[in-house]
Amino acid sequence: MKVLTVFAHNDRQSFCGGVLDRFSAGIADAGHTNEVLDLYAIKFDPVFRDRDVASYTSGEMPTDILELMNLEQRVLRSCRGPLQRFLASRAMRGKSPSEIAAMIRNRMPKDVLAQQEKVAAADALAFIAPVHFCSFPSILKGWIDRVFTLDFAFGLTSEGWHGDINGRIPLLHHQRALIMTSTIFDKHAYDDGIRDAIGKVIDDWGFRYPGIEDVEHVYFYAATAAPPETINAYLDQAYQLGKDFGLPREARATVTTQSK
Repeated sequence: MKVLTVFAHNDRQSFCGGVLDRFSAGIADAGHTNEVLDLYAIKFDPVFRDRDVASYTSGEMPTDILELMNLEQRVLRSCRGPLQRFLASRAMRGKSPSEIAAMIRNRMPKDVLAQQEKVAAADALAFIAPVHFCSFPSILKGWIDRVFTLDFAFGLTSEGWHGDINGRIPLLHHQRALIMTSTIFDKHAYDDGIRDAIGKVIDDWGFRYPGIEDVEHVYFYAATAAPPETINAYLDQAYQLGKDFGLPREARATVTTQSK
């Protein structure tokens, strides 16, 4: 199995860095390959900018939606100076909204396309990050915003474009996604509703919505202030999560139940 592990912590020597090391060791011992994508190390830009509109534009979008978007004016507003506006205007002359949308789509950001190649090449995904305000750190949230795009991670039917939540088309077909997050607060706080909130936003909308059915989220509770014996137990668990990564869901349940 080819695993893509996305690491999102600013300090490689942190507890999350230790989780990455032990998880990677388990993956290797199980005979899988693991490509580590360190978002801070590659200085990934998480900010959604004008150029990212191309990633959410398609010539297959309903005509009325394309007309509402007024793509020609959007393109002209994004131009730098009169010469660029003249060239863009000439390129769009006589073209329908769907043809203009297809032109825009062909200018997706290169860094996004490179990340999508990595995601598409993987059989399964893993994520290691701390919890920030009941969500992922901004660099990882921005990575998902910019990489899990229209016609890559999901599509929409005409009904979906017009507001029907059942109109989504899942496009990710990875065997599984494993999320490993460290927390400040203890398990009791997460039992009281935090875990459910995170699960709805990250697990369901981030991964099940675009098509990954086997999504598992493991929490390393109160890791910030945990004693050495607890940290060692967490790191042992991270190794076992890697070692058992390719097992069927029912076979690995006894390994991770304590952290859910």
